[in-house]
Amino acid sequence: MPHFIIVGAGECGARAAFALREKGFKGDITLIGAEPVAPYERPPLSKEGLVHAHEPKFVAALERYVEQGIDLRLGIDATDIDPIGKLVTLTNGEKVGYDKLLLATGASARSFPGVTRTGERIRMLRSHADALALRAALLPGRHIAIIGGGFIGLELAATARRLGADATVIEGLPRVLKRGVPEAVAEVITQRHREEGVDIRCGETIMAVEDGADNAIVRLASGEVISTDLVLIGIGAQPNVALAEKAGLAIDNGIAVNERLETSATDVYAAGDCCSFPLALYGGRRVRLESWRNAQEQGTLAAANLLGAQNSISAVPWFWSDQYDLTLQIAGLADGATTMFRRDLSDDAFILFHVDETGRLLAASGIGRGNAVARDIRLAEMLIGARICPDPVALTANHIKLKSLLAA
Repeated sequence: MPHFIIVGAGECGARAAFALREKGFKGDITLIGAEPVAPYERPPLSKEGLVHAHEPKFVAALERYVEQGIDLRLGIDATDIDPIGKLVTLTNGEKVGYDKLLLATGASARSFPGVTRTGERIRMLRSHADALALRAALLPGRHIAIIGGGFIGLELAATARRLGADATVIEGLPRVLKRGVPEAVAEVITQRHREEGVDIRCGETIMAVEDGADNAIVRLASGEVISTDLVLIGIGAQPNVALAEKAGLAIDNGIAVNERLETSATDVYAAGDCCSFPLALYGGRRVRLESWRNAQEQGTLAAANLLGAQNSISAVPWFWSDQYDLTLQIAGLADGATTMFRRDLSDDAFILFHVDETGRLLAASGIGRGNAVARDIRLAEMLIGARICPDPVALTANHIKLKSLLAA
């Protein structure tokens, strides 16, 4: 029987393993995970999962892996790949042969320049173990300084306030969420954080981060010194490519794959946060996405192609973030847009539509309380996928249903 190995037991790798069984694969499946816990979802780590950090949100119970005949190996990692001999070497020295290999190695938290180590008072958040350590520090009366005003940093600030800790967010760019989120949406989120007592500092240059005996210190270029109980570094993630690079696979902002998730090595695929791929919907532009939905979708797509399908990536990129009672959702990629149209919804919610010079809808960004924008963002996602050039008047008039544009 053929043997498929999946390196990386996160959301993407686990979904791929179960999808192989759902699609009728009868061969052996080995799922290798470096962490000692079963595959779990990472998005909750900065939100609800941090509040209740005692146990992660598992992709599936351990019993399911046994029932599906998936050999789940936890607390062990791959150190080498031999694409010619089709062998994977594990940290215990074992060499395991494969017929096909999927790399779902994910991404790691990006370190801050000059910070050579993390410890009790300087931390990053990427794993459940990180969340456990962070949760123990987020107590009423404690003060946390968060470096980075992106999604992770702001979600952590919201969670810190919910737990009673004070939060200061330090961002080097002129505003938070500078990359990929329109200014009007970022302003709503900034205001909401300030209403909750978060101190947001933008346009600041950090000269040093120090782990003191009783506190952590952030030194700014202005000369100000911020003394805090904990510094959390949240400046993004970098793809885990060391294993692939060592094996000679092509690297381009991640493990480079084609539209079918095939790497430069025969019978080796990559999916999820670790890989970059050409997106036909945007003219073949190579992108790398870090999102829960992308990990799920590419896990399923990889499983199909491991079994011989030739399916191409076609999904519209989608992102979301929950902060306090606000939910931000973005469909598509706004790069290349020349015009923006606004549709106001009920309860102070609104959606911004990003259109290129030909009139084609490239992206939609929405924010509101709860699920206020969910339905319209979903419809916008479908319009983007269909490459439709909608009437701008219809986009801005909230009495005209987006569904009617799709039907037309």
